[in-house]
Amino acid sequence: MKNVSVHEVPTGVQLIDVREVDEFSVDHAAGATNIPLSEFTSRVSEIDVDRDIYVICKSGGRSVQAAEYLELARGLEPINVIGGTDAWRDAGLPME
Repeated sequence: MKNVSVHEVPTGVQLIDVREVDEFSVDHAAGATNIPLSEFTSRVSEIDVDRDIYVICKSGGRSVQAAEYLELARGLEPINVIGGTDAWRDAGLPME
């Protein structure tokens, strides 16, 4: 698994937010898709494996868990966004 800062996330990438629905509905990184960690294994088929997979959460803990699952159980090479949505917001990056 690769780790990147919020400043290293390119515009328009596949960004999977693994926070719960209520957290995601408050605010989230622009363009992010919500697949809560609690539903992750049952909804993993919604992820486009032909594109880079960036994973984000609130501060970085849950996204590491999701990224490890993608790497170890699915053989993919996910990219974890360090600092999560908190760091994204603090950096002044686009939110929805």
